[in-house]
Amino acid sequence: MHRTYSLRTTRAPTASQLAAPPPPASSTKTNRFFGAGSIANTFRRTTAGSFGPELSRKLAQLVKMEKNVMNAIELCAKERKTAAKQLSLWGAENEDDVSDVTDKLGVLTYEIGELEEQFIDRYDQYRITLKGIRDIEGSVQPSRERKQKITDQIAYLKYKDPQSPKITILEQELVRAEAESLVAEAQLSNITREKLKAAFSYHFDSMREHSEKLALIAGYGKALLELLDDSPVTPGETRPSYDGYEASKQIIIDCENALATWTFETAQVKPTLSIRRPDGEYDEEDLAEDVDNMHMTEQEWSEHQEEEAKSAA
Repeated sequence: MHRTYSLRTTRAPTASQLAAPPPPASSTKTNRFFGAGSIANTFRRTTAGSFGPELSRKLAQLVKMEKNVMNAIELCAKERKTAAKQLSLWGAENEDDVSDVTDKLGVLTYEIGELEEQFIDRYDQYRITLKGIRDIEGSVQPSRERKQKITDQIAYLKYKDPQSPKITILEQELVRAEAESLVAEAQLSNITREKLKAAFSYHFDSMREHSEKLALIAGYGKALLELLDDSPVTPGETRPSYDGYEASKQIIIDCENALATWTFETAQVKPTLSIRRPDGEYDEEDLAEDVDNMHMTEQEWSEHQEEEAKSAA
């Protein structure tokens, strides 16, 4: 492996990409004229939630804020890849071991930048799914307003002209409006839950993949550092010649293989819930007991453990 690995272009899909094909490239990718701190960014942040149906304004504000988050991540990815190249350039003028190790560290750092760019695309998938909730909220607003408007008209006529024949007509319209509103509200409730779960599934899955791959890169980066001889030398003393080229090359190859074959099934960090039984089923008595245990003091917990040990004996 050599320096061109830091300038890789297309690659074969990884195992995780085959298991879960990546989403299309983010439609919100910025450029240097519209990045963080730009007029567009500031305008989105200050005007978010000021327009559109009132019901969807808060979520619209969240969606726009998440776009600013994406822009910040993209800027970070670009800067990281630039820094990776600079690290390799600086190291090239040093001694052999420093030159080789910094070049390979630049490869790993550049890879982190590419992972962040992949993370942006999945982050956009999460954000677009949230927009689906925003859209359904916006479509429900007119039915709410229509029902409220008819209700206000009926109240006004009953106060001003209780015998008005329009009251009967308006009451019939109100019945129809309430029926339409019930359908719209049910759709809103169903779609909100469906898309909220889907959006954060995308979000947490991408965070999990990104974090585990970063941990892998960090581990191989630490292995590269072991190739550096940092023992002090006295003036005039010569360090042993560096012979770690093949070792550093293999570390990069191993890192690439680990990233390419990573899947959720091979993930190292797996969440566990203290209130879930090993078989995955909930038991009301066990659940209540576990919840009580969560609120014990350290001394109470120790005494509880001792009692259980005595009972088992």
